[in-house]
Amino acid sequence: QLQLVESGGGLVQPGGSLKLSCTASGFTLDDYAIGWFRQAPGKEREGVAGISASGGGVNYADAAKGRLTISSDFAKNTVCLQMNSLKPEDTATYYCAAGQKTRGRLTPSAYDYWGQGTQVTVSS
Repeated sequence: QLQLVESGGGLVQPGGSLKLSCTASGFTLDDYAIGWFRQAPGKEREGVAGISASGGGVNYADAAKGRLTISSDFAKNTVCLQMNSLKPEDTATYYCAAGQKTRGRLTPSAYDYWGQGTQVTVSS
């Protein structure tokens, strides 16, 4: 069974850093594009970063550019999201998702499998 599990969330001060991990099981990560999405209370789910199945193509939301980096570790079947210079507006539940209809598009509908999320809170 295909499964994605996020980890690495927590409470961090503005300007701090977190590294989120998305570990896949039941499928080979290099056959699927992976996207990171976030959802804050009362808001729609939005794309943050995406990476192609090969790891050779990445894209980022404007709010993430220069601060967040997505990468694949095929040996661990894991995709990571390094988050630096965090801002209060980054506070949300972060989800990873896998899909074969995309090369890392930041559109939720392009993905078929979702993790349960990890909470990121940026606050003083």
